[in-house]
Amino acid sequence: MTDTIDSAAADRIAEFRAEIDEIDAQLVGLLNRRAECSLGIRKLKPAVHWGLYDPKREEEIFAHIASLNEGPLYADNLREIYTTILHVMKEMQG
Repeated sequence: MTDTIDSAAADRIAEFRAEIDEIDAQLVGLLNRRAECSLGIRKLKPAVHWGLYDPKREEEIFAHIASLNEGPLYADNLREIYTTILHVMKEMQG
């Protein structure tokens, strides 16, 4: 009986991992799209005399993602993830 339970659990783990791989593929695509938009904004900012760093916009982003959150991630978890994303976007070479 234990072998059946272990086998079923192993199969379910494999299913979850396959789903995570699919989600990761989507995330990579979405992050690259976001990067393209960030680079587009960066190119346009000098024309409107805006600085490259906008702390107000970052806080708007954090508030927006917090409002979208339905869990299980906490708002602080998303803020940490997005802090890294925003850092990478700022460091990106156009």
